[in-house]
Amino acid sequence: MFSIYILTYNEELDIAACIESANLSDDVIIVDSISSDRTVEIASQYPVRVVQHAFESHGRQRTWMLKEVPTKYEWVYILEADERMTPELFAECQGAIQRQEHVAYYVAERVMFMNRWIRYSTQYPRYQLRLFRKEKVWFDDYGHTEREVCDGPTGFIKETYPHYTNSKGFTRWIDKHNRYSTDEAIETLRQLEQGTVEWADLFFGRSEVERRRALKNLSLRLPWRPVW
Repeated sequence: MFSIYILTYNEELDIAACIESANLSDDVIIVDSISSDRTVEIASQYPVRVVQHAFESHGRQRTWMLKEVPTKYEWVYILEADERMTPELFAECQGAIQRQEHVAYYVAERVMFMNRWIRYSTQYPRYQLRLFRKEKVWFDDYGHTEREVCDGPTGFIKETYPHYTNSKGFTRWIDKHNRYSTDEAIETLRQLEQGTVEWADLFFGRSEVERRRALKNLSLRLPWRPVW
């Protein structure tokens, strides 16, 4: 078995369905960034724990969560409120934990738009680190989100999870992507000024995720990159 963290901020529209999907585990923890809507009220109606912590950044919030919020199990899974756990994914995660081959696992999302899976034009399969042993993973800030650091080998889960990207309507979806694009632009400039190409990861990276990140850093530095 594994514990499930659900990260929230003003998620009253999504939190109930997310919790109901996560209740396959008997240890679900809501980590709320001081919501001003009914998120906590709704979550409190379910057999889950609710903790609140002021949001600083995605990386810091996750690192605080892992250090300060105890779990029933050594292994944890991170969900966001507009994502869902599925019985098939839960079962495969259970099997991966029992095999003890890796300290963490990447899981691919299925981007759902207007309740339909957008299989193409979403970089599918795009993997996120979601299942891991708590003491083996921490997070750093990167662009609009975070990047994981793993102390040990990582693997991949075949099952995917649905991600309902516009569950709060088109206006909030557009606003969110405007913020993301600005943060990504800032991070790109920082990478160009301070970052380097990880050549070893480009050719010998332990996972597709590491190789893709190295390729992205290389592409930023190619001649005539701004015009193609």
